[in-house]
Amino acid sequence: MATTQLTASSISAKGFASFEGLRSISNLKVSSFAPLKQNSRSFHGLVIKASTVVSPKYTSLKPLGDRVLVKIKTAEEKSVGGILLPMSAQSKPQGGEVVAVGEGHSIGKTTVEISIKNGTQVLYSKYAGTELEFDGSKHLILKEDDIVGILETDDIKDLQPLNDRVLIKVAEVEEKTTGGLFLSQAAKEKPSFGTVIAVGPGPLDEEGKRKALSVSPGNTVLYSKYAGNDFKGADGSEYITLRASDVIAVLQ
Repeated sequence: MATTQLTASSISAKGFASFEGLRSISNLKVSSFAPLKQNSRSFHGLVIKASTVVSPKYTSLKPLGDRVLVKIKTAEEKSVGGILLPMSAQSKPQGGEVVAVGEGHSIGKTTVEISIKNGTQVLYSKYAGTELEFDGSKHLILKEDDIVGILETDDIKDLQPLNDRVLIKVAEVEEKTTGGLFLSQAAKEKPSFGTVIAVGPGPLDEEGKRKALSVSPGNTVLYSKYAGNDFKGADGSEYITLRASDVIAVLQ
């Protein structure tokens, strides 16, 4: 049987079975399928065009409301030691430069402007926003609340969290059991507690005023196991950014 080519201008991804590497998103649109090999049991040939391409005739883009346009930072093509990385090993960036902002949003009778200015280097939530091919570069348009924090250096420990976000240095993995036995790499469970490094100014209340968070830098906290975004520091330490509501308890 000949290989079948499937094309569709708009096929909803909702209802698809779980594919390797495909995150279930209800509003994702599949623009085309690459040919699949005959009798193939896997879906490694599935190709999804994730970015919206903006025609070159448009020279500017103005976000609306509380949305922000971020020019995505280019993926690292080499390791720290200078070795070229294959495409599969290049991690997708979660940061970039703010190049345009909306007019803000209203809370009751109060108008709240976007707190981030053009030129600011930011980190954002992993699955937030809509990717755009604009002005020859990859961009992301997302809500201000999806921005995790401001990062002007290359080290995550310098992150300035925004709103209700918290930056935590994850506790080191236990190497031994309580009985003194060494654990194999597979048996080492990732900790869900650590030390708070920095906190955001807090969320806005109904009057547009900041409400302070209940945790402070220096606190050792327990947090939800599957919450937040993971990062690795320049010194190899593990960090996580999450919302204050995902912090379960303060350990004393």
